[in-house]
Amino acid sequence: MSETTHAKARSLDQGTPPERFARGWHCLGLADSFRDGKPHGIEAFGGKVVVWEDSKGEINVLDGYCRHMGGDLTQGEVKGDEIACPFHDWRWGGDGKCKQIPYARRVPLRARTQRYPVQIRNGQVLIWHDVEGSEPDLDILPPVLPGVAEGEYTDWSWEVVPITDSHCRELIDNVVDMAHFYYVHFSFPTSFRNVFEGTEATQYMESKGRPDKSGGYGSAELFLKSEATYYGPAYMINWLDVDYKGFETEVILINCHIPTGPDSFTLQYGITVKKPEGIDDDTAQYIAKKYAQMFGEGFLQDVHIWKNKVPVQNPLLCEEDGPVYQLRRWYEQFYVDKADVVPEMVDRFEFEVDTTRANEFWQEEVAENLRRKADEDGESHSSGDSTETPQMMSGT
Repeated sequence: MSETTHAKARSLDQGTPPERFARGWHCLGLADSFRDGKPHGIEAFGGKVVVWEDSKGEINVLDGYCRHMGGDLTQGEVKGDEIACPFHDWRWGGDGKCKQIPYARRVPLRARTQRYPVQIRNGQVLIWHDVEGSEPDLDILPPVLPGVAEGEYTDWSWEVVPITDSHCRELIDNVVDMAHFYYVHFSFPTSFRNVFEGTEATQYMESKGRPDKSGGYGSAELFLKSEATYYGPAYMINWLDVDYKGFETEVILINCHIPTGPDSFTLQYGITVKKPEGIDDDTAQYIAKKYAQMFGEGFLQDVHIWKNKVPVQNPLLCEEDGPVYQLRRWYEQFYVDKADVVPEMVDRFEFEVDTTRANEFWQEEVAENLRRKADEDGESHSSGDSTETPQMMSGT
């Protein structure tokens, strides 16, 4: 028999989820959503955290459970600058120290709980997480977005989507996945390049929508120029130049997540649009909301895939699949002790996918789909039926 006949089938290694959560900055949501004088509970890192604003306007974040008898602080009250446990009224300050026990003469010296360092960036609450307990690294915070705080952009349109049965690495893998934009999001990536360096991973892409599909990014009249950078393990800024029917819009998409368990996370995404000249604020906000719906639909397309796939530690790749293993090596730096970060995790790496062959095949496939649809529409019209082609969501 030939050697091919005896070739073994490739095994599929599903692996096991990491035993720790990533080191770095994680976004909890819009700062204004926590400024109501109440405690807020956010599932995170296998448990929950409590978030509240004190009298000085500072946002504080602690572990969600009281160190006294395990009361749920997210169900307590904000009293003065402290969060009060609903069980026995122990009062915890934003520095993690118990400030007062109303029924006791003194507070135990070791009455401390876990606090999370907080930074407000671009109107969002970011917290530092590290199982080693390191001081927060302010140098790797996401950048301030010029013009956002100055009112040049619309208010954030912000959405929260819980994801189960998937590790957040599934989301990160999309950074290098050129082909899924065609099959999942209904667009042609006409150029696609990656750069990884330090704690940042960037995807540069230009694409146009598929004329044979609606939903997602499917529209022959939609053109995107995208630069998307992960700043650390969990916070991505995506700058988008969008051209839809000649209407050009500058969009900023925030794509961030916080792990909730070994195979679950909460996806959050926000959209803000640069206000076009000559358009009033209400119309600009309407445009932003429509783009949020469009990109949100794209995320839901990914979610459907994640819920039905299995994790693969040893993916079988072709050249056009991009640098999956290199991206995962970059991502690994956030899951090991700082002392164990090695140069190959952080050294600069660049890769550009040749999209020529892919687009040749895809153009032929789309042309055949359109021809078949035209034939079907002709038959429908001849029988008196009429089917309206759904329009892509847009602000125009």
